[in-house]
Amino acid sequence: MPSKMNMAPLALAALLCVSTTMTNAALAQEQVVKIGVTGPLSGANAFAGKDNENGVRLAVEDLNAQKIKVAGKTVRFELQSEDDAGDPKQGVTVAQKLVDGGVKFVLGPYNSGVAIPASRVYNEAGALMSTVGTNPKITQSGYKTVFRTVASDAQVGGSMASYAAKELKLRNVGVIDDRTAFGTGIAAEFKRQAQAAGMKVAGHEFTNDKASDFAAILTSLRAKKVDAIFFGGYAPQAAPMARQMKALGLNVPLLGGDTLCSPEMAKLGGPAVGENVRCAQAGAIIARQPGGPAFLDKYKARFKREPDVYAPSFYDQTMFIAQGMKTANSFDPAAVAQQLRSQSYAGVVGTYGYDDKGNLKKTTVTVYTFKNGALAPLASY
Repeated sequence: MPSKMNMAPLALAALLCVSTTMTNAALAQEQVVKIGVTGPLSGANAFAGKDNENGVRLAVEDLNAQKIKVAGKTVRFELQSEDDAGDPKQGVTVAQKLVDGGVKFVLGPYNSGVAIPASRVYNEAGALMSTVGTNPKITQSGYKTVFRTVASDAQVGGSMASYAAKELKLRNVGVIDDRTAFGTGIAAEFKRQAQAAGMKVAGHEFTNDKASDFAAILTSLRAKKVDAIFFGGYAPQAAPMARQMKALGLNVPLLGGDTLCSPEMAKLGGPAVGENVRCAQAGAIIARQPGGPAFLDKYKARFKREPDVYAPSFYDQTMFIAQGMKTANSFDPAAVAQQLRSQSYAGVVGTYGYDDKGNLKKTTVTVYTFKNGALAPLASY
């Protein structure tokens, strides 16, 4: 018979064995699902990339609190965020890093020019990509696990053209684009649909997404006596453009797409950004949606700031993906993608449901302006 002194280590070993067995059993009942986020976390559009990341982070935290079960296992979501700097080459590198690391569900990219080449990487790896890139080419490749969570350039540009014709009653407009996939795409759609609505496009000028001096092209458009300027580009260029329009006495509306519907416009443009700026953003007015006010309060409490343009969409799509997993009872991206196309999800900024190409079946576009530095809705289409 072992002595009492010898029994103590034996008892401890037995307890450790039981504890390890219980831990292993618990781990066997848990499934870790990595959620990748890719966007510009550096550079001029870093504010947008961080906002998008925050939307996913909030969704991941809410989902982990719910402890959802799929295929008999409790799911624990983990966020992996990568900086693509809004650069197509870096975006492809980031995409490869994510899929090599076993990430099967990716939210992003933010920029159309990044989303187009990155989508090929995700498609080849069988990963599911959800982007807010608006260029129509993103969903024209036939990739079954690629989704656009917002309206396309055709819808956003068309809505702004319709607003310009019907509400502003413009007749002679100028167009500027920054030659990015996003800027060129939305400028082309606005131009096409503006002309169809009876407007004349007096001039089409070009810049780039690093520019800060627009005096020459603005002077050219001023000489053509334009009633408004549509800018296909991003807020870091649109804000100084608005200031320079004011300095040149070019007191006409500055129109744009969703990228101008950002608090960053007012922050960078100061008093030059007000009711002279009109922008079209995919989605309904979040504050008027059933879950909108609660989301806005939760976001502000968590991140100590107001959300920017697409945090709500990134949050909604993450929640929709989780719903798809539960309904499919599977972690397979192809099975989840099929659920995204066959069911709908009522999110904080609207209802989501996708067609076979990965575009939203229904979408609302809202036109905004700025009042006292804050977005103010004008009309929805």
